[in-house]
Amino acid sequence: MTDAAGYGSHPLRTWVSETLDSAVFARAFTLAAFGAVLSSFAIQRLSGGVVYATIVAGLCLVGAAILVRRRREVNLVRLLPSTLVLFVAWLLVTTVWSSDRGETLSGWGHTAALAFLGIVVGHVRDTLQTARALGDVLRVMLAISLGVEVLSGILLDMPFRFLGVAGNIALGGPVQGVFGTRNMLGFIAVIALITFVVEWRTTSVRRGVAIFSISLAALMALLSASPTVFVLALAVAAATGALDLIRRTPEPRRRPLQAALAGVVVVGLTIAYAFRHLIIGLLNAGSDFATRAELWDTILVYVRVRPVQGWGWFGPWPVQEFPFVSINIITTDRHASALNAYFDVLLQAGWVGLLLFLVMCGIALVRSWLVASARRSVVYAWTPLVLVTLLVDSAFESFTLSGFGWMLLTVCLVRAGLSRSWRERMRSAEEAEGSGELPHDARG
Repeated sequence: MTDAAGYGSHPLRTWVSETLDSAVFARAFTLAAFGAVLSSFAIQRLSGGVVYATIVAGLCLVGAAILVRRRREVNLVRLLPSTLVLFVAWLLVTTVWSSDRGETLSGWGHTAALAFLGIVVGHVRDTLQTARALGDVLRVMLAISLGVEVLSGILLDMPFRFLGVAGNIALGGPVQGVFGTRNMLGFIAVIALITFVVEWRTTSVRRGVAIFSISLAALMALLSASPTVFVLALAVAAATGALDLIRRTPEPRRRPLQAALAGVVVVGLTIAYAFRHLIIGLLNAGSDFATRAELWDTILVYVRVRPVQGWGWFGPWPVQEFPFVSINIITTDRHASALNAYFDVLLQAGWVGLLLFLVMCGIALVRSWLVASARRSVVYAWTPLVLVTLLVDSAFESFTLSGFGWMLLTVCLVRAGLSRSWRERMRSAEEAEGSGELPHDARG
């Protein structure tokens, strides 16, 4: 726009400059980024990993161009959450003692690329705009998943092995859609429910669209038959109720209520751990938990060998590398992750990495929770509820460390950092001094 002259007077340069700076292009980029990452399993099954890597690399280049064009709106301090920088930097450091530096650099590159996409989305879109874009992509992906399952299980009555679709919808599930596993579908369906309800409560979409979206997400969550869906739904419901209670409480009484709720959470987690076997039996998840328990016990053996630094960051396990190949031999399985994000970080990045990960997520959750407690708009509840989903699901799967889960976590970290931190105070001070910078939330 006003800086177009800085790119030269050529019409093409002016058009590129104005396009990169436009709200329409920012929305298109957000849709493309979410769509590509959510479709990663299908893309890799249909076209291969190289195609998917090329798409991600291309999006990163476009994202970099957007940030360069909007460089007057952001600076390096605001751009990168410090805890995220420390965590990603430590993952890179683990290359030094990795058994395969090439694989580690590749895994770190994928992690860093998706984090970068999340950072760009978090800066070019505000919370409501992010939720709206994600909602549009989730509607399409869940509808495609349902269509594929109906085609496979009812119309053609044959599995689509190239997509890992077993065609069990006629039996009531489990189904996995185009996401690879039923647990991944269940996780995405819960995220979709949160997003669709926020869209409905903020009247961002028509009532009919909201009802269809919520019904679709609930149906896919049930058809997934994932034992983690009930746990995630219960955790989100409890967090929603607690947040609503705090928002209705007069401000002078909120702090002691927050402390009391934090105590309830600690006690609840302790009780859940003490009665974990009973809970697992009620969820009919005994075989799944037994598999996880055996895997985690084996992982702890290797953690004791390198407790501080870990074995090097790979992300999803390269099953031919040590110690993953050894773990799979002992458990007589072909695990591609620790089935627990915290154990995965502990194994690959050691106690240092796990501490950084917990601090990073904990700070973001506290910040976003306090913002949602203080501000009246329901849209501010999206970030803490998504974070609760990610952190609870991390106890059963490693989705938070790669792919869509990792990108979504990064978006939440950025939104939490911009909404309540020293960065916000810095921005307010600069605006008070007449810097002339416009917060990106005010953009269209």
